Amino acid sequence: MSKVKVEKIKRPEKIGLPFMLDFYPLQDEKYTRISQFFKNLKDGHLTTTKCEKCKEVLWPPRIICPHCHTEDLKWIDLGTEGEVHAFTEITLGAPLGFVEDTPFCTGIVQIGGLLISARIDDVRYEDLKIGDKVRLKIVELPDQRVFFRFSKSKNE
Repeated sequence: MSKVKVEKIKRPEKIGLPFMLDFYPLQDEKYTRISQFFKNLKDGHLTTTKCEKCKEVLWPPRIICPHCHTEDLKWIDLGTEGEVHAFTEITLGAPLGFVEDTPFCTGIVQIGGLLISARIDDVRYEDLKIGDKVRLKIVELPDQRVFFRFSKSKNE
């Protein structure tokens, strides 16, 4: 039996957040075929795709309709106001990268006829109820990527 050479591997002391754990996707068209979604967000619009053939509104945005398999899709605006259908407050067990933000609320919001999952900012659990109106909030990351969240409407 031959001896295996064992050597100690040096590890870096700090590493950046790995892409596989980065909850905000790469948004350039060289990385994703739904880059238009992120361009629209930068312009202040939450959008998704609608199939021109079967008329299904798709969430998340798609490049091929999962119902009829066509690529004939168009971008539609979902608006800026939604309604809370379900919610919770994350206090423990937040995903890597969000631990420092706890506690925070997340929920299911109806907007543009769709139910989508999103973070609800600037509110505590005890301040929310089913049916509350929320407004689109677009956040920019330090590297200029954008994503969407919601915040409770001021008139609630």
